[in-house]
Amino acid sequence: MIKLPNTKDMKNVLFILFTCCAFSSVNAQNSKTVNKTTKADAVQIVEVSCGQCQFKMEGKSCDLAVRIKGKNYFVDGTKIDDHGDAHAKDGFCERIRMAEVKGNVVNNRFEATYFKLLPESSKSN
Repeated sequence: MIKLPNTKDMKNVLFILFTCCAFSSVNAQNSKTVNKTTKADAVQIVEVSCGQCQFKMEGKSCDLAVRIKGKNYFVDGTKIDDHGDAHAKDGFCERIRMAEVKGNVVNNRFEATYFKLLPESSKSN
């Protein structure tokens, strides 16, 4: 015949088991603060234009480029003609514009995950 433990012993066993589980889960937590926002998640407002025509970058044809903190990068993820005629009077080969972008610099190129061309500000005379 099997002898069942009394209620007092069972409460002690459950208390010890609960305490061990609670302390082990607390101990498993990492004390470092992790910033989950990466540069790729942050929207930046940057200058954009034709890398060759306006930023004087070396290249074979007109390619979209951004200027971030004074440094120029060709853009991957969107193309110069995705945003209108580059050679029009308000195109990237004629003007430097502003855009909201998200992405990262990888191998000296800007990999855009988000790109929104901002409207040109009207200039008062």
